[in-house]
Amino acid sequence: MLRKTFFALTAATMISGAAFAGGHSKDIVDTAVEAGSFSTLVAAVEAAGLVETLKGEGPFTVFAPTDEAFAALPEGTVEELLKPENRDQLTAILTYHVVPGKVMSTDLSNGMEAATVQGSDVTIMTEGGVTVEEANVVTADIETSNGVIHVIDQVILPEG
Repeated sequence: MLRKTFFALTAATMISGAAFAGGHSKDIVDTAVEAGSFSTLVAAVEAAGLVETLKGEGPFTVFAPTDEAFAALPEGTVEELLKPENRDQLTAILTYHVVPGKVMSTDLSNGMEAATVQGSDVTIMTEGGVTVEEANVVTADIETSNGVIHVIDQVILPEG
């Protein structure tokens, strides 16, 4: 399950940019790749071994950080996470961005908590714009064949 969640999260991140162009005939991963603004997320999903999971039936809701969101992390963080010896930590971070099921923006409520594939909950706020753990949702409801992607402007990190 953790592997599926990690993959879904990564795929969702990748899809958010690409989904604007063509309906939802593509899965989360293909949508993210096509978008062009999720190359870091896609690389992380590949490094974590989550591609097949995120291409699976789902449905998944992915809060997908953009390349700019990954670039805002402290220098060297992404490179460290992509190393094979850090695969478990990378998987935990990626699956923290994935919620089982298809959650559209119309399903959200202020103060809502959603269980992630990683196992922890994320808090969603809807007043003054939608946030997930204080990351702003910059593009919502990018539908894919196996779920939905919501593009966020920060990488969110599980506690611990």
